[in-house]
Amino acid sequence: MNLLKRNGNAGMGFPRLFFDDIFGRELFNWENGNFSTTSTTLPSVNIRESADHFEVEVAAPGMDKNDFSITLEGNTLTISSGKEQNENTQEGSYTRREFSYQSFQRSLELPKNVVDEDQISARYENGLLLLTIPKKEEAKQKPPRLIEIS
Repeated sequence: MNLLKRNGNAGMGFPRLFFDDIFGRELFNWENGNFSTTSTTLPSVNIRESADHFEVEVAAPGMDKNDFSITLEGNTLTISSGKEQNENTQEGSYTRREFSYQSFQRSLELPKNVVDEDQISARYENGLLLLTIPKKEEAKQKPPRLIEIS
């Protein structure tokens, strides 16, 4: 009974089992869709629901509130950002020029007929973009009601 999977060249290099086991796993899960088309990471998003509202937290340190754009089209909330940095240094006979550009876009589909669109608010503090999305009065979860028996 042979429990090891081998690549056929048992005497040469590492057995295939080693590569299948180590490199076949999702150690860093690079394919998780958490990267933009420019290969930069997308910020993490936390979403919490309470009886009265939804709270969305977007981790985006180093940004400024003016770097963000938040739009609501139908029931799709889109958060996007673009930030460009340019630095030129000229000393003596050389010039150093550095630039970078970061951008991302995240879209969240909100439940239909639940969100009070006119009362959505956003603020940016300590590296977090915080959105409060209130629910319509008729969509709020009501506490249990005691029904008396006659």
